[in-house]
Amino acid sequence: MTSTATVEAWVTAKAGGQAETIAALRALIAEVGPELEAAIKWNQPVYSHKGPAIYFKPAKAHLTFGFWRGVELDDPAGLLGGSGAMMRHVKLSNATDVQQHRDALAALIRQAIAINDTKGDPTRKVNR
Repeated sequence: MTSTATVEAWVTAKAGGQAETIAALRALIAEVGPELEAAIKWNQPVYSHKGPAIYFKPAKAHLTFGFWRGVELDDPAGLLGGSGAMMRHVKLSNATDVQQHRDALAALIRQAIAINDTKGDPTRKVNR
């Protein structure tokens, strides 16, 4: 079940100067991954399909858009950063960044969904 009202309340309360970037990103997520369910988990919006797949959280100067299985994603545009064992993220400075990298971000979202389709919930050790 999608907890859209809860995500809406979170965005209203915490978006700050990132509201326009968040709106552009949420529109892209809804278009590319209609099967994703949105909820607030770990104090941030998380989109899940057979387990958490993507998330976002605002920072002062950017919006962090992250992928649970980021190390497994093909990233020909070189957008992903991070150094953890599993997760990777993209730092988006504004809504223009979302539009400029739209195709690459859409491909990453699709891959995140497909990997969870195959491997299941990334928070379960057996599925990593």
